[in-house]
Amino acid sequence: MKTAIITGGGSGLGKELGKLLSQQGYHILLLGRTEDRLKEAGTEIEHIGGQVSYSTLDIRSTHDIHQFCRDHLNDRKVELLIHNAGVGYFGPFEESSDDELISMFETNALGPIRLTKALLPKLEQESTIINIISTAGLRGKKNESLYVASKFALRGFGESLQKEYEATDLRIVNAYMGGMDTPFWENSDHISDPSRLRSPKEVAETIVNEFQEKDEIVIESKK
Repeated sequence: MKTAIITGGGSGLGKELGKLLSQQGYHILLLGRTEDRLKEAGTEIEHIGGQVSYSTLDIRSTHDIHQFCRDHLNDRKVELLIHNAGVGYFGPFEESSDDELISMFETNALGPIRLTKALLPKLEQESTIINIISTAGLRGKKNESLYVASKFALRGFGESLQKEYEATDLRIVNAYMGGMDTPFWENSDHISDPSRLRSPKEVAETIVNEFQEKDEIVIESKK
């Protein structure tokens, strides 16, 4: 059975991607920091007949990444790796903190880079890596300077890997979407009414329908 690893898999887009991919023959391996959310997402996948496992992992921790690879993969190959975990802090640049800067770059850029490096021996030649970047990786946005910078870093990493592996069957897909109605906004007032945004299920359906044919997926915000 094919294996799909999804970071940030306990809620929102990660959970919806897991549910859809489980119906396409993937064993879903959910990663995230909150065990209760991972367990709940896993139960939902099992209820629709999918095969799933999960592991708590802080994408910011190199130790966690290497321990996960040692403890959970062994002889298993990975056909699909989805970098979905993300964090954002918003507001005027002059009010931003160094802690926010470090948190966003470690979660949104350094974590995916480190996990990709650790998993390279497990990725089959016909495997796919999907970077969930958001439209913040396409253009600058007011009061999002550090968040945008972290997403541009992930975009650059993905585009460079596309060039580096273009002569192989390892595919790298960069996905850019506008805001979604997910727990991402729970502790933020940057979006006054998240319910007006696209649902994570809608975005997940587009990604699953397009990732095998496209190297870039763009899903703009609702007007």
